[in-house]
Amino acid sequence: MQEQQREKYKYLGLNIAYYRREKGLSQSQLAEMVDISRTHMSRIETADCAVSLDVVFEICDVLKIKPSKLFDFRD
Repeated sequence: MQEQQREKYKYLGLNIAYYRREKGLSQSQLAEMVDISRTHMSRIETADCAVSLDVVFEICDVLKIKPSKLFDFRD
């Protein structure tokens, strides 16, 4: 992940965590549904790693939200 993009990944991760909690899912549950490890899900939510669009789209499918919701960064 490029350092200048880290803040955007942070907001993306926060949005994923928000919608995950809104659906009443744990990180483990969402990770299983998306077919990634719980550790990877945690790293995505904390902006500790980059995430592919394939995984982002799969998260959106599981959470039943539009991708734009995850990229709506609030200041």
